[in-house]
Amino acid sequence: MEKTVINLHTKFQVGKVDKRIFGGFLEHLGRAVYQGIYDQKSAKADEDGFRKDVMEALKKLNISVMRWPGGNFASGYHWLDGVGPKGKRHTVRDLAWQSIEPNQFGTDEFIELCKKMKWSPMITVNLGTGTPEEAGNWVEYCNLPPGTRYADMREENGNSNPHNVKLWCLGNEMDGLWQLGHLPAEHYSIKAQQAAKIMKDVDKSIELVVCGSCSITMPTYMEWDRVVLEYTWDFVDYISLHRYVGNHNNDTSDFLAVTNSVDKQIEEMAYACRFVQAKKRSKKMVYLCFDEWNVWYKNYESDGKGKFAPHLLEEIYNLEDALVVSGFLNSFIRHSDVVKIANIAQIVNVIAPVLTKDDDILVQSIFYPFEMVSKRRDGVSLKIGLDGPVYESPSYGQTNYIDASAILGDGKLHIFATNRHLTAKIELSVNPSDIEITSLESAEILTGTNPKAANSFEKKDTVVSKEFEEIRISNGKAVCQLPPLSFAAITFKVG
Repeated sequence: MEKTVINLHTKFQVGKVDKRIFGGFLEHLGRAVYQGIYDQKSAKADEDGFRKDVMEALKKLNISVMRWPGGNFASGYHWLDGVGPKGKRHTVRDLAWQSIEPNQFGTDEFIELCKKMKWSPMITVNLGTGTPEEAGNWVEYCNLPPGTRYADMREENGNSNPHNVKLWCLGNEMDGLWQLGHLPAEHYSIKAQQAAKIMKDVDKSIELVVCGSCSITMPTYMEWDRVVLEYTWDFVDYISLHRYVGNHNNDTSDFLAVTNSVDKQIEEMAYACRFVQAKKRSKKMVYLCFDEWNVWYKNYESDGKGKFAPHLLEEIYNLEDALVVSGFLNSFIRHSDVVKIANIAQIVNVIAPVLTKDDDILVQSIFYPFEMVSKRRDGVSLKIGLDGPVYESPSYGQTNYIDASAILGDGKLHIFATNRHLTAKIELSVNPSDIEITSLESAEILTGTNPKAANSFEKKDTVVSKEFEEIRISNGKAVCQLPPLSFAAITFKVG
């Protein structure tokens, strides 16, 4: 049997794990909002039109922050269309996804949902067809006490207390030619800086995310980021990264190695920030916001054809997809010194861990690694030394069969480990050098019969997390056997 050892020392710390890396993304796309989280016609809806079964499922993910309203949708969205009496809100054509938008779910509905779910709201302003002034007015509507035009408007709409939205994104994927209002880096930087200045003049307490490269395949990758960072450095707090991955070659081993590339992308963006920081001789640091990430490659249907709530991008996820999701989370934890926010895209129906079908609901395979890690997120990320077998990925180079991360909590040690081997069990030893593992608090494992195994509305429990009992503790160390194609989340008590 192959063996891997996780070596660690509590003094070798990466950084505190920010709970905001367990964020989500809700865009007006397909059935994500309407017929997803918000469905007034559903028998499962509460008094405000939110699906109770969807909310109960999503609560298990322990999501910290929610990004809204897009995405590409944001670049054509005018927030004033979505506030005020619902009977007076105009129905419009969304050009990003060619769908009908009735504007029944707007700012106040989003904030109400965040309150119900205990999410911190994260709003993306329109820097495509919108203006910096419009962005500033939105901050006023959300964050200022009554006494000025837009704050008074919020009060008239039933909310006298400010919404206190602290996280704002300065547009979405503005480097992409497909984006409404796409601009070259120099022009976007000016517009983003203007918006940032106005928005922070309205409320100095907010944090801003500037658009970075939306893909490592973009011809302007890294150069876009340098230009944008140099121009907006003094006004912004984070720069965004996006990444969608897929098993395009139907090669499971190669697909599971994609986390090598995710690590590289994070490190390259962090280097870009360090470069600009050094060039400007600045004491501040701009951190990373990985505000769109997921597996997405099976369903590219994105044309709504003028319909309301069309079925778009409704991906079906399997075991290998779930293991890649665990790899993203491992990568974020390993880079907790620079990655401060991350948002899985998305949460309901559209490339999502949860699907609805009429009044039924399906929890997909990718739901479980997120749930398994998010409940164990409190603490400091530790550097780990992996000693074990490797394989060669055609696309991503030398790859450890075991992908892992570790979080040191209060008297606890959380270990996350993915076995990427297709057929073999791997014996995993956890070897802390300056503390002792005293007992097992909890452990879960996610695996399945084959990499293509997936849940369905007919059989919902094909790929689900289960209690993991095959763990031995001796002399302050722990040993377990990870089945092939599996992900384990383990919490030890330490002393």
